[in-house]
Amino acid sequence: MEYLQKESRSQLTLYTTCLDDMIAADNTVRAIDTFVDSLDLEHLGFASLASQGRPPYDPADLLKLFIYGYMNRMRSSRRLELECNRNIELIWLL
Repeated sequence: MEYLQKESRSQLTLYTTCLDDMIAADNTVRAIDTFVDSLDLEHLGFASLASQGRPPYDPADLLKLFIYGYMNRMRSSRRLELECNRNIELIWLL
């Protein structure tokens, strides 16, 4: 199944330094990223959907967003959407 593709964290399009250098090595978003990437999401029940229209978001990205929101007490999807546009940690994570 094809999902929406992410931009590379080492790409220099938006900022003068690469996005990967802006996040500290001991930041919790790196732990979230490593944890979710280590999971076998298909085995856990995240089945791919039929392709109709726009490709869906990657379930791993949505799980990363959910975990980040839970850890930072953000339960509102509107608040998470706002943070995705302005929070450098979430920009790196997603």
